[in-house]
Amino acid sequence: MMSSIVVTDSILAIDIGSITTRAALFDVVGSRYRFIATGTAPTTAAPPFSDVREGVNRAIYRLQEITGRTLLGSDASLLIPVQPDGSGVDKLVVTLSAGPNIRVVAVGLLENVSLDSARNLAKTTYTTVVENISLNDRRKQDARIDAILRARPDLIIVAGGIDGGAEHSVSNLLEAVGLACYLMPRSQRPQVLYAGNSSVQQAVENAIASITDLHIAPNIRPSITSEQLTPAQVQLSRIFKNIRSQQMYGVMDFDQWAEGRMLPSATAFGRIIRFLSHIYDPKKGVLGVDIGASSVSVAAAIKGKLALRVFPQLGLGGQIQQVLEYMPLEQITRWLPEDFVPDDVRSYLHNKAAYPASLPATREELFIEQAVARQILRLAVQKTMSSLPFEMKSAGHNIVPWSEPILASGSVLSQAPTPGQSLLVLLDGLQPTGVTTIVLDQNNLLASLGAAAEANPLLVVQILESHAFLNLGTVIAPVGVARARVPVLRLRATFEDGTESKHEIKFGSIEVIPLPQGKEAQLHLQPLHRFDVGMGGPGRGGRVKVVGGALGIVIDARGRPIQIPSDPERRREAMQRWHWTLGN
Repeated sequence: MMSSIVVTDSILAIDIGSITTRAALFDVVGSRYRFIATGTAPTTAAPPFSDVREGVNRAIYRLQEITGRTLLGSDASLLIPVQPDGSGVDKLVVTLSAGPNIRVVAVGLLENVSLDSARNLAKTTYTTVVENISLNDRRKQDARIDAILRARPDLIIVAGGIDGGAEHSVSNLLEAVGLACYLMPRSQRPQVLYAGNSSVQQAVENAIASITDLHIAPNIRPSITSEQLTPAQVQLSRIFKNIRSQQMYGVMDFDQWAEGRMLPSATAFGRIIRFLSHIYDPKKGVLGVDIGASSVSVAAAIKGKLALRVFPQLGLGGQIQQVLEYMPLEQITRWLPEDFVPDDVRSYLHNKAAYPASLPATREELFIEQAVARQILRLAVQKTMSSLPFEMKSAGHNIVPWSEPILASGSVLSQAPTPGQSLLVLLDGLQPTGVTTIVLDQNNLLASLGAAAEANPLLVVQILESHAFLNLGTVIAPVGVARARVPVLRLRATFEDGTESKHEIKFGSIEVIPLPQGKEAQLHLQPLHRFDVGMGGPGRGGRVKVVGGALGIVIDARGRPIQIPSDPERRREAMQRWHWTLGN
């Protein structure tokens, strides 16, 4: 069906990050869509500019220099659609992650039901929940109102009551929300998103609409046992744009040029992962991670069911030193292949926070930044496990479920000196299981493609199949427990030329089997000692066809979770061996 669609629109994708603004051009070359080039510039969303237009224009000017194609008119406005002389583009899509965390007050009837759902909805974009209000908190009405006033929220999310359920209790909570908003200066009143009992919607409009901006979404908790966040995320994206337009100039200009297609970067990232879950193996989910300067996003989807979590406290930019509030320093330093003085690590984190656009200048700084990336990725993935779709079965508690493929984005990965370093950060941080392909978004395009998916799905499919993305390799990760150097997997590889190679993989090791990019091989896997490679249960093997990547075939037999030696000397030896194996 999709291959019969004839669309020839060019697309300009703008991604406004907290540090960097990117302008990426997609167009038809021959008979297929191709990624043409990217122009980058420092983001100008923060003071003294507080105007995203300056950074966007600089990125587009840079793109013009690279491609020789005119995209901006003499008045610096975007030329849409393509002009008779070939200048301009047909469509614009915009993704945005720049700006301070949105302050949210979550309101729900029950702490572990609707209030939980309100918080989960907030976690799908760039927010900080600063106050929680429910019937369980036992505060009187005036105390609830005071709590909202002290929180100074940008947004209040109200959930509660299954459809056709409690009405009086919901109305009681709404009364506190309405009075608190009324007592605020009009210019400081928060947006309100109601996503609760649909039978109370009219009462909500009567109580709130005349006081502040009210948005209505389908019930995110239609029953006690079910949670549906996706429909409400559409409204949440609109609210995000409204709030950002009050904080920085130019947001609504670009949204209008994009015909309303501006999305939070994390939402667009989740959209592309969900899109891919319709294409790939329905028995496995698709997993995506994006390690950014302002946040880490984790998206997992299977057959169109998406779980998305955004962790704005775990970015590698201006708040990087705050990671120590969520993990002890030892959890970072354990990933360092050499001995470091703890104060040197803290010093680097504080310097990086002061200069978030800086790049590691020495080998030691690179090790520290990659160690932080490993640990924040590990923490983000663990915190996402509970929200995964039911169909994404895990190989064990807090272990990444079988996924195919895994897509990874972020400058800490795309700017690593070697593909081996990028892959090792992902292996250590994600700790994938079974047989999977790991794909690197080396041009930071995934969020932009997620925004473009609605406008031009054919473009998205063809770009994903192109060389714009780097296949790092097929990873085989048997799950189980054994003593060091005990054989846990026998593997026979049959290559396209008919040759074969046999391998016995020992526990605690990483092994690499060369397989050139794009070449295929047939693998026969036989796990030992009841290890599990995702082929039907512990000890069960089988055949699988794989495609070579930058690192070929990588067997990670270090167990799940990875057990890092506690002895400093043994730890250094193990780390250096892993780095050496992957060509670092």
